[in-house]
Amino acid sequence: MLEKLAPDYYVKSVYDLDLDELYTRGIRAIITDLDNTLVSWDDPLPNEGLLDWLKKVQNRGISVYIVSNNSQERVQKFAQAFGVPAISKAVKPRRRAFRIACEAMGVTLAETAVIGDQIFTDVLGGNRLGVYTILVVPVSDKEFIGTKIMRKLENLVLRRLKAKGLTECPREQK
Repeated sequence: MLEKLAPDYYVKSVYDLDLDELYTRGIRAIITDLDNTLVSWDDPLPNEGLLDWLKKVQNRGISVYIVSNNSQERVQKFAQAFGVPAISKAVKPRRRAFRIACEAMGVTLAETAVIGDQIFTDVLGGNRLGVYTILVVPVSDKEFIGTKIMRKLENLVLRRLKAKGLTECPREQK
């Protein structure tokens, strides 16, 4: 079971992703979480740095789709400003929203990576589907109380994953 919680790749932020490495692996689509993955949960719109990152990803030939458990109003407002499609109220770690995103982008599971800041939603959901999973350090420590409780469990899991050699500390861009 611990393997289902292990990300394939662990980086400090989306800005630290090696897009060339992902492309070489055959990744042509990224399904990304929104809150505390791209921006903090209370940032309503993408910042300039994130918009520049999106351009780099798209120029590399990789599509982006947001899949979030947050509300439709929050997710759609952000996605529209970001210029990518999105699914809200995704009920991650269930696989349905991930499958819908892959179908919409016209990619196979082997061509897809899931990026998120939570092990029990993003990584577990992506691993259950069999896609490449990328864990990022949360953008902010401002979170809902339920998420704060889950972070304590995630920290225990991360320590176990590291002890068993199933993940490393987050990598930063070189």
